[in-house]
Amino acid sequence: QVQLVESGGGSVQAGGSLRLSCVASGFMYSRSCMAWFRQVPGKEREGVASISADGSTPFYANSVKGRFTISRDNVKKTLYLQMMPLKPEDTAMYYCAADRRSYCYAYAAHGFNYWGQGTQVTVSS
Repeated sequence: QVQLVESGGGSVQAGGSLRLSCVASGFMYSRSCMAWFRQVPGKEREGVASISADGSTPFYANSVKGRFTISRDNVKKTLYLQMMPLKPEDTAMYYCAADRRSYCYAYAAHGFNYWGQGTQVTVSS
């Protein structure tokens, strides 16, 4: 059974930091490209960052470039997203996603095979 379980969300003030984690099981994690998406009510799910299966190729949306860092541990089967400094516009539900291909880009949600349930990030001004 495939599972992606996110954690690390919370409420912080602008300028603060959070580190999201996503623990994977039930599929070939080390061969899968991984990504983070986010969504606010009434809007489409937005790609935030992705990372290739071997961790060599990260990709970032322009809105988070220079502030967020995506990383992965293939032994622990865990994906991370370090976020700093946070802005109020980063407020959203954050989702972990997996693509069975080795390389992917978080341009759009379609094409990703597995999804977590999400963790809420709220940034106050």
